[in-house]
Amino acid sequence: MKFYLTYVFSALLLLSFMQSNAQKKGMPKIGVATSIDNDSLLAAAGYTYIEEGARKLFAPSVPDTAYRRTLARIKAMQLEVVTCNLFLPGTIRLTGAEADEKAILGYVDTLMQRAKEAGVRIIVFGSAGARKLAEGQDSATAMKELIAISRKMAAVAAKHGRIIAIENLNAKEDNFINSLAIVTQIAKAVDHPNFRITVDIYHMLREGESPTAIAAAAPYLVHCHIAEKEGRRAPGTSGEDFKPYLAALKAAGYKGRITMECGWKNMPQECRPALDYLRNQLAAVYQ
Repeated sequence: MKFYLTYVFSALLLLSFMQSNAQKKGMPKIGVATSIDNDSLLAAAGYTYIEEGARKLFAPSVPDTAYRRTLARIKAMQLEVVTCNLFLPGTIRLTGAEADEKAILGYVDTLMQRAKEAGVRIIVFGSAGARKLAEGQDSATAMKELIAISRKMAAVAAKHGRIIAIENLNAKEDNFINSLAIVTQIAKAVDHPNFRITVDIYHMLREGESPTAIAAAAPYLVHCHIAEKEGRRAPGTSGEDFKPYLAALKAAGYKGRITMECGWKNMPQECRPALDYLRNQLAAVYQ
């Protein structure tokens, strides 16, 4: 029993030291894209935030009574909820003949107003269903339309002091915007302080995109997602070496957040080892 207590105490001291040392080095905070139901589990494991689905929490289709209950839960959580993914539903098209600007901006306005009240600052813009090309759609025309509506969505986000952070997706999920290089071109063209970039390292790995693409994205970079290439599993599952990408983040001056947006077979068993693995890789480059 004495040995066990000594072990636990030592482990807690080590965890405290690692967290303190990480803060001194300016290492990114680490969170998980998951339900707020996992708050206690992930807080105990040492994470600092949860990234929930924006549509699930804040969409206009969520009744106000349900939203108010969720808002109270968020305010009482141990972990922060300052970022959300899953922005737009596939039923909202951003380009082409089906695009309805009034409906798009109305949706964004309600979502951003609710996000502000909840303290969520960054909304990740993946939303492949809303932005991917329809069959026969001209990509050059669609790109112009996407940039134009993104600038207008950014203006709505600015009204509420929120940030839209567009992310790269792999070609199996999105036939239009599937590299960080393209995302960077879009952010540059939109040219709005409330329209920025989420770099997704998993999708970069899937597309074989070099870490050097992060340097060009640096002026717009506000958020990061990560998962192993194989099976989109949690860091450490197959021993994925993220260090070249993490070193590129450091070189870009990135000190924001890194969200594990991945699949879990057994979150209670896997979450702490995944956190330790990613912290160790970050420590190797953020020196």
